[in-house]
Amino acid sequence: MENVVAVLYLILCVALIAVILMQHRKSGGFSGSFGGGGTQMDLSGGAWQRMTLVTKIIVGLTAIFMILALILVKIKP
Repeated sequence: MENVVAVLYLILCVALIAVILMQHRKSGGFSGSFGGGGTQMDLSGGAWQRMTLVTKIIVGLTAIFMILALILVKIKP
């Protein structure tokens, strides 16, 4: 069981790296990547709809990454 989860974890790591590398850079520089310089519309709660498909995939893969990390910690003797 531990080996199966570890292999899935490694595949997920490679997939996450690949998707992150496919992402376009934001034009705001360093502050733009952390949400600096946003407008009032950015605070309005419709952020999920404005995300690109690549960003949504990254969010999903990151959530799975964290869950698998916790599972690996729990099943590791």
